[in-house]
Amino acid sequence: MWIKHVGRDGSIAEHDAEADIWRNDVAQRFHLQAGDLLLSEVVTGRPKAALVQEADLPAAAAGSVYVLRPRRVLPPEHTRLILAFLRSERVARLAYGDFGRSRIRRTDLAPLKLPEPDEALATALNELESAGRRMSRWSAEATALAGSVFETEQSLDEARRSIIAAGQLIRLRAEAAGELDDPDHTVRTRFPYPVALRLREAEARRSTGDLEPAYRAILEAAEALLAYAALVAGALARDAAIDLSSMALLQRKLAGAAGGPGLGEWTAILQEVAGAKKRRGLNPDHPLHELADLVPEGEAQQARSRLAARRNDAAHGRMPDAVDLPQALEEASHDLSLLVSRARFLADLPLIHVTSVAWDVFRRDASISYRRLMGDHPVVPTSFMNYPSSAVEPGSLYLVGRDHHLYLLRPFLTCEVCETCRAWSTFHGDKVKGQLVQKSLEHGHNYSYKADVEVLRQTGLM
Repeated sequence: MWIKHVGRDGSIAEHDAEADIWRNDVAQRFHLQAGDLLLSEVVTGRPKAALVQEADLPAAAAGSVYVLRPRRVLPPEHTRLILAFLRSERVARLAYGDFGRSRIRRTDLAPLKLPEPDEALATALNELESAGRRMSRWSAEATALAGSVFETEQSLDEARRSIIAAGQLIRLRAEAAGELDDPDHTVRTRFPYPVALRLREAEARRSTGDLEPAYRAILEAAEALLAYAALVAGALARDAAIDLSSMALLQRKLAGAAGGPGLGEWTAILQEVAGAKKRRGLNPDHPLHELADLVPEGEAQQARSRLAARRNDAAHGRMPDAVDLPQALEEASHDLSLLVSRARFLADLPLIHVTSVAWDVFRRDASISYRRLMGDHPVVPTSFMNYPSSAVEPGSLYLVGRDHHLYLLRPFLTCEVCETCRAWSTFHGDKVKGQLVQKSLEHGHNYSYKADVEVLRQTGLM
């Protein structure tokens, strides 16, 4: 097997009985084994690397190919990580010589430290590779379909009709993929429901040209985004036994006789979480790390401050006049877009509503039915998954981490059908005229708190 048989995508060419060189005098120690890693000695651009599998055997490496044999069987995730590393610029820099004749010396490979297992990174790489393969298949389908126009004796009219019919799915795929470049589409379809609905309303209001409702909708969407992020951060911090002093501000608001929490309290929580010391010791893929980057120092923080000032002015009747409103709307919309761009990670942290849990004592896992509340509509189909823990509550909201861990959001966020609008909604604790109420993130409707107040006390919210 020569280096020409190894593709840059990690593929290994199939056997060719006529073109390949076949010999029966190769010593056994030179025979490749399933699980071996091949690395190109000659480097043009980046190194080639591939995994030998049973289908590639029998074979032996020849020419400018290094064979790396693991001392033990590696999990597929770790293997993918090592292959990605071997194809990287870091390994390419080991090569010496002129361009086109650069080589990696065996002595330079010996001290090279391969990456340790990292499930989250390996999963991310695998998802990228899967996406690339899928798009390559779609591209090949489109090319084949376009090339088939004149392969039959049909007329041009018949060819046009058949191409339109056969190409419909390909066109729809391309249109759907293109929409993902539109931030508003990502928000509408991939953001958590409470945030997506508020942002969709702001988008719709602005499209009508009715400036004042659009301006208010933008400010309410900004508060909903920060409130959701802060409430989730509070729940995650409690789960990780992280003490947040900013929670005392929230506690005083809910325990006092004045109004409930607002942008000031939500911002204080997010700013405290942003401190690296609070997150020390957490796994690298813990969601708190991403929430910490929502309003960092700089442009995003300035945008948040401007939106908070506008929200405070609007709440006290200090709306921009008819002359200033168009410019104020444009500036507020720009600031909101900046925050939304910082919050794109929310699309990868699903909000789910668990509807039932069945624990299997013998299998030691739970069968969970749930609703995935991502996008701007709460009417979604029920999905199912297995989970290796019985500590899951039916009826509660959970955040799904990148490691598929479920993080309980109760009592920071609860859910039920709203008594005011009869729409399924999410709620957080609030205070109105000295009375504890629950307030909807989606609509702002509020009424007497229905959940267990004692749980608020146990979690430090009261």
